[in-house]
Amino acid sequence: MTAVQLDVAAARSAFPAVSSNSYIFADNAGGSQCLRAVAERVTDYLLNTNVQLGADYSVSVISTNRVAEGVEAARQLLNAASVDEVAFGGSSSMLAENLSRALEADVVEGEEIIVTGEHEANAGPWKRLASRRGLTIKVWNATPSPKTPNNPYSVSLHLETLLPLITSKTRLVAFTACSNILGSIVPVKKVIAAIKAKAREVGARKVETSVDCVAYAPHRRIDVQDWGVDYCFFSVYKVYGAHLSVLYTRAECIKSSLSSLTHHFLSYDNSSLKLQPGGTGYELVYSTTAVPEYLKSLSSAGTLEAGFELIAQHEQTLIRPLLTYLKSKESRGVRIVGEESADPSRVPTVSFVVVGPQKKSSKEIVRTFDQAGNIGIRYGHFYAYTLIEGLEPKIDLADAIVRISLVHYNTVEEVEKIIELLDLALV
Repeated sequence: MTAVQLDVAAARSAFPAVSSNSYIFADNAGGSQCLRAVAERVTDYLLNTNVQLGADYSVSVISTNRVAEGVEAARQLLNAASVDEVAFGGSSSMLAENLSRALEADVVEGEEIIVTGEHEANAGPWKRLASRRGLTIKVWNATPSPKTPNNPYSVSLHLETLLPLITSKTRLVAFTACSNILGSIVPVKKVIAAIKAKAREVGARKVETSVDCVAYAPHRRIDVQDWGVDYCFFSVYKVYGAHLSVLYTRAECIKSSLSSLTHHFLSYDNSSLKLQPGGTGYELVYSTTAVPEYLKSLSSAGTLEAGFELIAQHEQTLIRPLLTYLKSKESRGVRIVGEESADPSRVPTVSFVVVGPQKKSSKEIVRTFDQAGNIGIRYGHFYAYTLIEGLEPKIDLADAIVRISLVHYNTVEEVEKIIELLDLALV
């Protein structure tokens, strides 16, 4: 029996930018292309139901229902237990900042927060909270893999380096589900279970977890209930939707840990809306309904789980030839930043540098792609400044790394074109 595979042509047809021209979008970790259905719903809302919510007249009733459908779509993408655990915001950075502000009254001076050196969205708010409230920040750093002794840049997060950081003073652990630089997936459920067990062992007052799912959500199914996570967020515009983001807060935490950021006369004691001061663009919330619909349509089973399984399978066909090529250029000074192996614990976000006597700047490599035209990749630190800064041997932070980030609507033929240009760039 032939294994079921993703119908890439059908998937691409849902994205006008992908299906209407020959441009290769290989900077997807910075923002995916938008579904046609998302854009159509934004337009439909603005042209036909663009009124304030909550009124009794007919158009407002329709508008209110549409926004509620958008919240339900986000609940599905998170697998939250209730829509009351869902809030929207303009960006993941803003939502994480809102979360830190709401948590501020429930921390005690001298407590500790553990963050990772990944994207600053899930670290910066906690650093600022620590500064305001006299807390200590600890960093769970990515460390080299023993499997690749010849590549010091082949780093990832290892549970055994996290657990010693947890003490009786630990209040929160904020980490990424997937690195936007390294491409490696963290076993979130396993990590959270280990955090809770260690917290009980050392007698911590209260330990909660915040997980950045921005680089994870386009590639794998989020399941907040299975994970047992307290807070997590992702950006809809990196999951084929409009430019807004979603925050999950566990029901128990809403009641016991978080203060309201909204007007004093609004009662949101049992809802994540207490972290949503003002309304996010209604048309954008409504357009989110198209995202789970599309992901379900990828599989004949019609479920998010099945859709993401096909995505993961196709992504392996994209990442294998790219990693194989880059590893073959080790003698040329190419070093993959992150795990070198292609397996289901890695997504097709691939970063690298060129070092040694034949060193070539990341900027130069990307320039070759820019000059070729109709293809987009980037270089830089991609807001994972602390991770890049901590790499040894040191690399130039202004030049940083080259990143090629693919998703399921990319094709094997596009990867082959990328490899051809890399051959030119590395001469």
